[in-house]
Amino acid sequence: MLNFLILVWLMKRFLYQPVLNAIAAREAKIAAELKDAAETKAKAHQQQDEFDKKNQSFDEQRAALLRKATDEANDQRVRLLAEARQTADSASEMRAKALVIERQHLHADFVRHTQQQVYDISRRVLSDLASVSLEQQACEVFIQRLRALDGTALDELAAGLKAGSDDDPARLRSAFELPVAQRTLIQAALDEFFGQAIALKFETAPELVSGIELSFQGLKLAWSISDYLDALSSAVNEQLRSTDRT
Repeated sequence: MLNFLILVWLMKRFLYQPVLNAIAAREAKIAAELKDAAETKAKAHQQQDEFDKKNQSFDEQRAALLRKATDEANDQRVRLLAEARQTADSASEMRAKALVIERQHLHADFVRHTQQQVYDISRRVLSDLASVSLEQQACEVFIQRLRALDGTALDELAAGLKAGSDDDPARLRSAFELPVAQRTLIQAALDEFFGQAIALKFETAPELVSGIELSFQGLKLAWSISDYLDALSSAVNEQLRSTDRT
């Protein structure tokens, strides 16, 4: 019994306790490794969650950028379409204006040509039938119109012409170069009508179409074949409008 007890003590002292210590150490090591594994797994789950969140955030950002790019592209398309439409409208408007201007030029050329033709025909007719030049007739008609003035128009013209001087004379423009006889006739008529010598400067203005115009500081007295062509011009305008409508 004593030997057995001694054997048990020896086994406990030198064999069982080291085994228990080894088992305890092994269990501690296993527990530490399990703990490390659990921590590693937790970190892995955390990293996975962070990765998923980052992926979700990236997807949201990508979707937002795609929506923004799509909206900007749509806005750009709308703007370009509007600019193209505006450019087309402007081009159409410019073409329409160009056509109107061209028509006006054609009409003006036609009227000028007609006036010139009437002037030439009138000159030839008066010269052939009456043996009087058209210039003489124009001067006589102008003098008659001068003598027919009355009221405010006469007062204003008289005040202006009487205020003229050699340095600032009234202008008498004609569509033709007035012969000396006609200049003298007009000068004498003005001097007689206004009761004093009127300073005159004679000029040629072919655009008057066989006419005479007296002007001074905005005041004007004129006669021209153009006055008698107003009806013709109105008829031509009406004809052009009828042509445009058709």
